[in-house]
Amino acid sequence: MGSTISPFKDQPHYSLAKKLLPWTIYAILPIVIFRLYFYPLQLPQASRDQFPNTTPITITSSSSLSLPPLPPPHFTPSKEEERAKETPCDYTTGKWVPDKLGPLYNGTTCGTIKDGQNCITHGRLDLDYLYWRWKPKQCNLPRFEPNTFLQLIRNKHIAFVGDSMARNQLESLLCMLSTASLPKLVYKDSEENKFRRWHFPSHNANISIYWSPFLVKGIEKSNLGPNHNKLYLDHVDERWASDLDHINLIVLSIGHWFLHPAVYFEGDSVLGCHYCPGLNHTEIGFYDVLRKAFKTTLKTIAERRGSNGNGIDVVVTTFSPSHFEGDWDKAGACPKKQPYNEGEKQLEGMDADMRKIEVEEVDAAKDNGKQFAKFRLEALDVTKLSLMRPDGHPGPYMHPFPFANGVTDRVQNDCVHWCLPGPIDTWNEILLQVLKKWGGQSKRRE
Repeated sequence: MGSTISPFKDQPHYSLAKKLLPWTIYAILPIVIFRLYFYPLQLPQASRDQFPNTTPITITSSSSLSLPPLPPPHFTPSKEEERAKETPCDYTTGKWVPDKLGPLYNGTTCGTIKDGQNCITHGRLDLDYLYWRWKPKQCNLPRFEPNTFLQLIRNKHIAFVGDSMARNQLESLLCMLSTASLPKLVYKDSEENKFRRWHFPSHNANISIYWSPFLVKGIEKSNLGPNHNKLYLDHVDERWASDLDHINLIVLSIGHWFLHPAVYFEGDSVLGCHYCPGLNHTEIGFYDVLRKAFKTTLKTIAERRGSNGNGIDVVVTTFSPSHFEGDWDKAGACPKKQPYNEGEKQLEGMDADMRKIEVEEVDAAKDNGKQFAKFRLEALDVTKLSLMRPDGHPGPYMHPFPFANGVTDRVQNDCVHWCLPGPIDTWNEILLQVLKKWGGQSKRRE
């Protein structure tokens, strides 16, 4: 038997085909790609319509990429999942991160900004302070949604009560809401605009400001009288409290006026004073007085509105630190141009003590208010995130173009209030999340 001979040996046609085949494929492939790109295959209509209720797949961070099983047709979330949704986000700790989008409004698009906080129109040129966002450690803080906020306050009256920080927060909120619906000023007093009310016709909503720097009854110092305030700690200030029956949500914000000289009363007796040289009163400081003022205020609100069954929502905005680094009337009093990094600035001293008192009193009032079914209370804890923003104050731009004639040694500075727009807008972003949480609770009750 001879050796096996390949059937393809000495067949020139096969050899030529073997050589031409790759070149043929290379020539046809671009034509096929071109055809599919510009003239894609159309799937039969049935194949596109056969999954009308397909649930989008959400990919979450995990060590392995696995798709969750599709729920049954009549899927009901478990109690554990419902509780997970209700787990509140802790907005108090986090860091400021760069934000390319910037604010919703500016100094020329909002007409409710107090002149002293309108830093842009007053000539502040370093606008980097506008491009930061607060990033909580364990969750995200969504951007402000003016239409959502307006929908949540439809047919309601929101009242901001307190000192100039309450007004600062109110004006921030008005500017943010004005990007969706313009309010009408429907009431203004003759006392330096301390009592005002705006109406949003689109949602039949009212937002008011009540000047009450102590929340309790007080007589403010004046040029014609004693150089100290008088506080009556067992009575709320009826300038706002008399309207409680017509308020659905009240936002309280006080603190800085308690640093001023004052004499304190309870009943007909003088409890003591703070920085009152020349008066025969005991110096007792202001921490316990601040606590008493909150006790009286929160107790009164709960009793007047909680006991009648109508209910009320209450938010306490915690103390906002100042950032003076020198005399208030010297250049460079608050010179920082960017936020503190996480861990660079600690919450301590008076700022920490003021916040602690406010949070403790909110917690105590929550416990006491459990007897009232429709009394809801929350602390809007902004102290730490505000502490980390020394760059957000008007500083010398509390006045228009303070350096138009050159830099002078003496210039007034505001290192307490906040530029609008500015970091204080974040307070209202968090306020919106509180309202959304309450709105969800109300729907579940229904």
